[in-house]
Amino acid sequence: MDIQAWIPAIYLVAAVTFVLGLKGLSGPATAVAGNRIAAAGMLLAVAVTFFDKTFRDHGPAALWLTLGGMAVGAVAGVAGGRLVKMTAMPQMVALFNGAGGGSAALVSILEHLHAAHGGAHPGWAGVLSTVLGLMIGAVSFSGSAIAFGKLQGIISPRAHKYLGQTIVTVGVFAAMILAGLALVADAAGMMALGATAEMWLWVLLALALVFGVVLVMPIGGADMPVVISLLNAYTGLAVAMAGFVLNNHLLIVAGTLVGASGTILTRLMSKAMNRSLANVLFAGVGAAAGTAVAQKGDDTRAAREVSAEDTAILLGYAQEVIVVPGYGLAVAQAQHAVRELADLLESKGVNVRYAIHPVAGRMPGHMNVLLAEANVPYEKLKDMDEINDDFKDTDVALVIGANDVTNPAARTDKSSPIYGMPILDVDQAKNVIVIKRSMRSGFAGIDNELYLDAKTGMLFGDAKAAVERIIAELKKAA
Repeated sequence: MDIQAWIPAIYLVAAVTFVLGLKGLSGPATAVAGNRIAAAGMLLAVAVTFFDKTFRDHGPAALWLTLGGMAVGAVAGVAGGRLVKMTAMPQMVALFNGAGGGSAALVSILEHLHAAHGGAHPGWAGVLSTVLGLMIGAVSFSGSAIAFGKLQGIISPRAHKYLGQTIVTVGVFAAMILAGLALVADAAGMMALGATAEMWLWVLLALALVFGVVLVMPIGGADMPVVISLLNAYTGLAVAMAGFVLNNHLLIVAGTLVGASGTILTRLMSKAMNRSLANVLFAGVGAAAGTAVAQKGDDTRAAREVSAEDTAILLGYAQEVIVVPGYGLAVAQAQHAVRELADLLESKGVNVRYAIHPVAGRMPGHMNVLLAEANVPYEKLKDMDEINDDFKDTDVALVIGANDVTNPAARTDKSSPIYGMPILDVDQAKNVIVIKRSMRSGFAGIDNELYLDAKTGMLFGDAKAAVERIIAELKKAA
């Protein structure tokens, strides 16, 4: 049997599994199955690609190199999935995303050099695919590296603004485009770079790497979910371009799917913050370092601190409780304690639900995955639009680590950088308890007026320890 004849059909099957996998990821009940279907399709795609090109061009000698690469990738994937904590999952996504973009850039470079040294002339269309794959992939690689650094705390998460920033960003982008056009024009016979063509390729790579850095550095930590989604779309486009370079239809399909889904998600995330993508990329929200909430002008309000005992009494006599999770919950690994608290309250007849803001945490769906890890029932996880009207009838809103997504300034303060962003209407609840380490501001670098509201009680401390103290007090009263 000639396996070459079956390769297009197998590619089609793999492409269908990618589509089905994405469809499965659209809901929590089907997400696990969708992930497995897509993973099986990717394994099939990698295996058949070996017979499509590697085996045909290099023979059985390439088998061990291919298997070695697959083994390294498998170990990295399994180790990342099993060992990395849920709080560090956004960083891992940024790393994997950057690796995909970097791989696409390397493929473009190596294929171009191979063709040039072999005397082949791919034509301007082939060089255009190479240039686009190189530029987009390199931008994704370096941008993802900066995103990882900000999320991991290696780089300050604040937005790094500096004098002449716009000029630098536009200048690097323009230089990158000109270098790419020069290579395409050379291939089209419109200009002759001669022996310097290869040098221009490396110049283009350097400019693309620099552009990724200058693009992401001025973006604050509050906008990292959108940045991760955007860079994911970049990687998809780079992979699609690599597919054109390699004349591999499955790479084109897979890259296009990733690029399209990443673009859609980016738009949805921007909409959730009521901001344009340009505003996310260039407004520099979060340029100021986080500071403690302070009263303004003649405002005489002060934050009211409460104890775990006070909180337990309030929760114990409530009928409706809404938990609002944020990154503070993730950092403290408090999801299991929160689930225990909810179970205890429900045993007393309290109705407990969870309000999930689209940009809570550090990546899309971060809170959903975190709570699902603690076996919180899916039906209790409510999106912002679904639960916002219920806050006014809620006895206690328990905010754990969420900051910017609960800030009433988004509705009332036109001078605020988050003005107009849809928020969870926590301030409309009858009572609010905020569990937080301190009064410091969140990723956006602005004060949260919710903390000065008369009906808000501040329970300071590590989220997990604080919830466990509340549980202990509730059990005492049982």
